[in-house]
Amino acid sequence: MFASTTRLTATLAVSLLALSLTACSDEADRAQATTDAPAAVAATETAPQVSSEVTGSTTAAVEAPKPAGEVDMAKLLEPGPLKEMVLGDENAPVTIVEYMSMTCPHCADFHESNFPDLKQKYIETGKVRFILREFPFDPRAAAAIMLARCAPEQQFFPMVDVLFQQQRTWASASDGREALLQIARLAGFTQESFEACLTNQKLLDDVNAVRAKAANEFGVDSTPTFFINGKRYPGNMSIDILSAIIDPQL
Repeated sequence: MFASTTRLTATLAVSLLALSLTACSDEADRAQATTDAPAAVAATETAPQVSSEVTGSTTAAVEAPKPAGEVDMAKLLEPGPLKEMVLGDENAPVTIVEYMSMTCPHCADFHESNFPDLKQKYIETGKVRFILREFPFDPRAAAAIMLARCAPEQQFFPMVDVLFQQQRTWASASDGREALLQIARLAGFTQESFEACLTNQKLLDDVNAVRAKAANEFGVDSTPTFFINGKRYPGNMSIDILSAIIDPQL
């Protein structure tokens, strides 16, 4: 698909992980997304089974799920090779870090169905600081997040939103390159800036480094995965479940 993704066989490698009900883990959720990928994704990691989380929205009070693990917040928030993409007050009592893959349908569902409520209820009210990080499972996901990174900084989150909203049109397209180009043009990309972004090897290496650190140091093996004040929660979560986790920490 893209010349810039040929090194993914060495640096963007993942193993076939167990599927949970609300998280993307690898081949099953992205089989259609790699139709014209230039190389297979090699398996170099051994990942544990991921327990499914029941995350549907309910009208009754919801009990907060138990975290799947916990990491040191200082370590989690250490600066990486890429600028952090952040929404919300830096002094908010709760920090949420989400790792996502642009070709993951569960990530798209979270950002379309649940993130708007999280943003309105907690981020815009100064209660939550939200950090979005990349964890691409395949070359097409890497290409999409690279384009969002190449857009002007103020357009990063809007472009991520558009890419998720139109995920079915480009993630499973026979010509993913052309499908992404059409979306990128709407964000102001030219043919030349599009090509320059996707052949930026340093950017690809930095995206891979973020993913590798998440997998190797923080136990991320599926998307979306959320760290809420350091506690790890894999899988898409409704606003009810997020509230059950967040509210006691305010």
